[in-house]
Amino acid sequence: MANAIYPKYKEALLGAAANSAITGSGATGLYAALVDTGTYTYSSAHEFYSSLSGVVGTDQEITTPTLTNGTVDGDNVTYTAVSGATVEAIVLYRKNAGANTTWRLVAYIDTSVTGLPVTPNGGDISITWNASGIFTL
Repeated sequence: MANAIYPKYKEALLGAAANSAITGSGATGLYAALVDTGTYTYSSAHEFYSSLSGVVGTDQEITTPTLTNGTVDGDNVTYTAVSGATVEAIVLYRKNAGANTTWRLVAYIDTSVTGLPVTPNGGDISITWNASGIFTL
């Protein structure tokens, strides 16, 4: 699977649905999950975090999210003391104060990510986003 914006997220944006803005922080921020694709398979039908499986490590917030000319960017992320299955992809999602059945999946990224795939060894995993941004709509 190549990088993709989840179609259900696009529908949420076009319909101005609740919990679709990604410029929040903390409980309403943009987060990144490391994913083992041996357990999770991307599906255009997936809409919420509860559809994910194979999450490795502790999800990290992408702080200082920006939107410029349709391009989303934000600070790089570091996952600390990661162990578990091999990581081949990152899933971005928009968190909110509700249950994970309401956290919207935003993007699936498995190509053009420096350092992926990676087999965790208990150390840190740093993700550096592309200089041109994380993704563009």
